[in-house]
Amino acid sequence: MKLTPQKISLLYLVTGINGETGELSEKIKKICRDGLNVDEHLEALKKELGDILWYIVTMCSELGLNPDEVLEHNVQKLDCRIEKSMLTGSGDNREE
Repeated sequence: MKLTPQKISLLYLVTGINGETGELSEKIKKICRDGLNVDEHLEALKKELGDILWYIVTMCSELGLNPDEVLEHNVQKLDCRIEKSMLTGSGDNREE
């Protein structure tokens, strides 16, 4: 497999998304585990969410996708699944 500059960039971005979502998960885990008030940790959560969004928007740009269109497509997909009572289950290829 040849790693082109674009593939290297995508690998960097997806690894960054995974790392940042892990950091967000850890913060939320500690809030839940320790019975902390979420409102008191909003700034820390906002920073992690901002990092995740940066990676996602940058990946969209790398792929030539508009982040707003990606989000709108996902909202429409989920709305359709809700209408058909198909929100539960797994897999990308559920009837939409």
